[in-house]
Amino acid sequence: MNITVCGIGYVGLANAILLAQHNNVIALDISEKKVNLINQRVSPLDDKEIEDYLINKKLALHATIDIKEAYSKRKPDFIIIATPTDYKVKKNSFDTSSVESALRNINRYAQTATIIIKSTVPIGFTTRMRNEYPNLNIIFSPEFLREGKALYDNLYPSRIVIGDTSSKAKKFADILLQGAIKKDSPVCYIPSTEAEAVKLFSNTFLALRISFFNELDTYAELMGLESKSIIEGVCLDPRIGSYYNNPSFGYGGYCLPKDTKQIKKNYTGVPHSIISAIVKSNKIRKKHITRMIDRKNPKVAGIYKLAMKSGSDNFKSSAVLDIIKKLQKLNITVVIHDQMITDKKLFKCQVINDLNEFLKISDVIIANRVTDELLPAKEKVYSRDIFLRD
Repeated sequence: MNITVCGIGYVGLANAILLAQHNNVIALDISEKKVNLINQRVSPLDDKEIEDYLINKKLALHATIDIKEAYSKRKPDFIIIATPTDYKVKKNSFDTSSVESALRNINRYAQTATIIIKSTVPIGFTTRMRNEYPNLNIIFSPEFLREGKALYDNLYPSRIVIGDTSSKAKKFADILLQGAIKKDSPVCYIPSTEAEAVKLFSNTFLALRISFFNELDTYAELMGLESKSIIEGVCLDPRIGSYYNNPSFGYGGYCLPKDTKQIKKNYTGVPHSIISAIVKSNKIRKKHITRMIDRKNPKVAGIYKLAMKSGSDNFKSSAVLDIIKKLQKLNITVVIHDQMITDKKLFKCQVINDLNEFLKISDVIIANRVTDELLPAKEKVYSRDIFLRD
């Protein structure tokens, strides 16, 4: 197969590498820096499997910023759209402009290709695009990837959901499994709108689970109880299970904040309570964390890493960012230590690269996830990382 992947973030690059094991893949992106790194077989993302496969695997993969090259040089059988769809507060919806721009270009250069939308979109978006571009064969197929584990989750997929039942849909599922190590993953062929709903409801349930254990932890902290004991006892019930239960400062990252807000928007006119409560719970959790830090009366609060979890270089929509803003409103000086940041100042905070200096200057060290680096100043650390894992 000849395949073009439009957008080489976590989703796009993980799919491009997976498919380039057995197919000719062109990866298209607007970032010349990313494109050059990939062509040099250097990962632009912090992902162990992506780094390994780029260096050690034989891949028919070429990256470009040239739209014509991506869509016309080799006649693509499939085009995967994996461009970002951030949630826009003013629109109260996902910003799908990057997906729509890709569709316009495809309509111009590659009408015969089967288009797979991997970007997260509002429920009903694919049907609207099919009506707008009747000459294009558009399929939605949601992605269920973790930051820092994107290629791993494609090599060992929990499930493959395809929003179509055509022969082209089945062919696409086949080539995904061809590149995967886990060959017996369940494949679900359903209508496109239902596939869009699967993506949003899946992430919303994960956000619900995070919010539940965070609220349990808030209760335990304020009541002087041992949160770990309660969580372990609760999770011994096999219907609940001991996973995705480590308290944090709140859910964040690429997907959960925007997906929960989008599904809340989709519920307009539909009776509901839980969906809105998830979004509200996350806000309340961050207020609680800020209040507990403020109780320690710090003059200087040190933020240890901005990323939401270990093994990720992404701090987009991190709960820590909101906590920084709230602490600054309380006139608390905030400093940051994060090896991923090269700036000397960020979010009006001094960035301290020297760990010892950071530990010394901070009255309280705020760590969403704790590492051994913090042991020399463990008495200063404030974290809700009970199980020392994500």
